[in-house]
Amino acid sequence: MTSKKRHWFWNLVMIITFIICLSSLVMHYKNWVKLEPNEIQLLSGFYRVTIPYADMDSVLFVERIPPMERLNGFSALEKEKGIFRAFKDSLTESEIHVFVDNISQQKIKIVYKDSLKLFVNLKDSVETLNLFNHLQEKSLDVTVPN
Repeated sequence: MTSKKRHWFWNLVMIITFIICLSSLVMHYKNWVKLEPNEIQLLSGFYRVTIPYADMDSVLFVERIPPMERLNGFSALEKEKGIFRAFKDSLTESEIHVFVDNISQQKIKIVYKDSLKLFVNLKDSVETLNLFNHLQEKSLDVTVPN
C-alpha cells in the first residue's frame, strides 16, 4: 500500500484556519474595559463601544437583560455578546450592545445619549461592582455643576 501525502497547501490552510479560530476565541474570551478620564471604552472581540461620561443618562444594576432579538453576536455557556434590538421597540430600531461575561450575575445597564442602552458585566462580580461604582461616580461628577 502506498501512502498519499497531503499537499502543503492544505496543511497551510488548516494551520491558518486554526490560528483564526483560536484568535477569535481569545478576542471574545472576556470584556476589555479601558477607563479614560472622559470616557469608557468597552471591547470584546469585534464589538467596541466608547461612551463619554457626559453622555451617560443612567447607570443601574439589573438582574436580567430583557428579551431581545439578536442582530449579530453569539451566546456561549455563560457569555452573551453582540448587538441586539428590543422586541417591542419597533419605532426607534435602536441597537442595544450586550457585553455579558457571566449571565447569572447582575449586569450594569447604561443608558446614554437619551435612548441607547448597553448591558455589561465582567467575569468577576467584584470587578463588576467596582466598575459600577466608578461609573456611578463619573455620572454624578458630570451632572453636578461645580
